[in-house]
Amino acid sequence: MRFAYVNSNLVESEPGLQGLCPGCGQPVIARCGTERISHWAHRQAKRCDSWWEPETEWHRTWKSNYPLAWQEKFLPDPNTGEKHMADIYASDGLIIEFQHSHIKPEERVARERFYRTMVWVVDGTRLERDYPRFLKGKSAFKKKSKPRVFISEFPDECFPSAWLKSSVPVIFDFKGIQFGEQPENELDNLYCLFPNKDILDSLVVELPRRAFINMTNAGEWLSRIGRFMDELAEEEEKHKKQVAEQQRRQANLIFQSMITHERRRRF
Repeated sequence: MRFAYVNSNLVESEPGLQGLCPGCGQPVIARCGTERISHWAHRQAKRCDSWWEPETEWHRTWKSNYPLAWQEKFLPDPNTGEKHMADIYASDGLIIEFQHSHIKPEERVARERFYRTMVWVVDGTRLERDYPRFLKGKSAFKKKSKPRVFISEFPDECFPSAWLKSSVPVIFDFKGIQFGEQPENELDNLYCLFPNKDILDSLVVELPRRAFINMTNAGEWLSRIGRFMDELAEEEEKHKKQVAEQQRRQANLIFQSMITHERRRRF
């Protein structure tokens, strides 16, 4: 946890400080060691958010792209009173969750049901094999008519299986906080995997990192994604009509050919 109340003010952890948790109001103490990133920890082992996980420098780097007022917002369920801390709660209601560690399918589903209007940003550098596997799978992407839009016929060969059945967009960050050996402009691209009922033929969009950050800061992500999906639906419907028309013409040609052949046979 990055922030806690000290004298009624939300502050970051510093050596020797004590505060109160914004979520449950219980005492927390500053942990400022050298092995882990500085954070606030509950005095008791019990945590107020069952979805809590240790924060990494990757988390903090991503969060720093957004206003402090949007970070670490505790959101309650009005029906049950259950509370969970969203990494980013933007002004337009979008929730951004940054996920570094492995997540169980049950927890992923629970978070998506709780937050609803959300997008995942996943650290693609957690396992060494993830980026090489993605590059191999990316070479087989099929291009759509729109630039930077692709179809992955076998996403299970490209992305971690834990995310293939997500009900919300999942963005993979293969850069992390290291530049690596690839050109910076390549690793600066994020890859958004859109929800799909079938794990085959998944929609993938290549997205410049800065574009995603700017859109979400400006409150444009939800509206632009909505328009994008509407345009894709219209394009798909147009394509279906074209295919149906081609099939009708082909069937008509076959029928005319059969009639002509029958007439010739008779005479």
